[in-house]
Amino acid sequence: MVVDGRTLKREALEAIRLIAVRRVREGEAPAAVARSFGFCRTSIYRWLRAERRHGEKALLAKKATGRPPSLTVTRKMAVRRWVTGHDPRQYSFDFGLWTRKIVGALIERKFGIRLGVTAVGRLLSELDITPQKPLRRAYERDPEAIERWKSEEFPAIKRRARKRGAEVFFLDEAGVRSDIPLGRTWAPRGRTPVVATSGQRQSVNAISAVNPQGAFWYAIYTGHLNATRFLELLRAFLRRRRKRVILILDRHPAHIAGLVARFVQEQKGRVELFFLPGYAPELNPDEFVWNYIKRTGVSKKPLMKGEPLRARVDQDLAAVKTDTRLVRSFFDASSVAYIRD
Repeated sequence: MVVDGRTLKREALEAIRLIAVRRVREGEAPAAVARSFGFCRTSIYRWLRAERRHGEKALLAKKATGRPPSLTVTRKMAVRRWVTGHDPRQYSFDFGLWTRKIVGALIERKFGIRLGVTAVGRLLSELDITPQKPLRRAYERDPEAIERWKSEEFPAIKRRARKRGAEVFFLDEAGVRSDIPLGRTWAPRGRTPVVATSGQRQSVNAISAVNPQGAFWYAIYTGHLNATRFLELLRAFLRRRRKRVILILDRHPAHIAGLVARFVQEQKGRVELFFLPGYAPELNPDEFVWNYIKRTGVSKKPLMKGEPLRARVDQDLAAVKTDTRLVRSFFDASSVAYIRD
């Protein structure tokens, strides 16, 4: 029986070559040695010639080179530049997210080289490019206004707060639903799991305020937020506060209403409102409060039968209020690092 050397590991072939050549050098017939290993006798003559010319090192296994790469290092770096910080629509694609198929199409267009989806995935992994969920950013954003807020306006607010002995709070509202999309779970391939939840949809609205020292305030309300409702909530926030307050919030119509502005003027410095740049929710650390509530609340522990959503949200927010370390962690995100600078 003739052995196909391609079925053997390189280490095994190396050992056979070394043993076979040594046996021949010790006096055995090449044909007999080759036959004992199940190899064709022409193979052992190649090994003998190689050993005679270059010694036993010529019989050692060599690392397989494999198929040469389709793209040079320079071209791989070009692919990385395309994907990093650019949008497929800048290259005349009609989709705003990078996929392996789009990257492959761009490689074929630029270099005339066709790669399969799997090969493109390996290439992106080699370039340290991983699949990620993108953040939404409105076209209406004003980058200059955002930078001005970080470098000039908020530092001025901090100085004003120190001078006046005021506390700085960030405020935001959010709606919470009982049918928040479920997270991921493990299950056998092809068998989508079913999670039993209540068919009765509930929703509540809540407002909270947070500051870098770990202070936290919240309230739950029903109905839509208008100027009258916000004024009620603002009064509740200010109740029993001894220090002056600087409140930073977005430009929701209820926040900038004349009714609210007149109330703030009447307080004669007890409370001041400052407004974040438009379409920049990531600048408000209170956004991370609601991300935390929605990620760890009902989505992780669905409501029990007959359980009211309002009670659950109140329970979750009360737990946040008692965890000072958690509240402070909302200021650790890179998008709100300017607050601690």
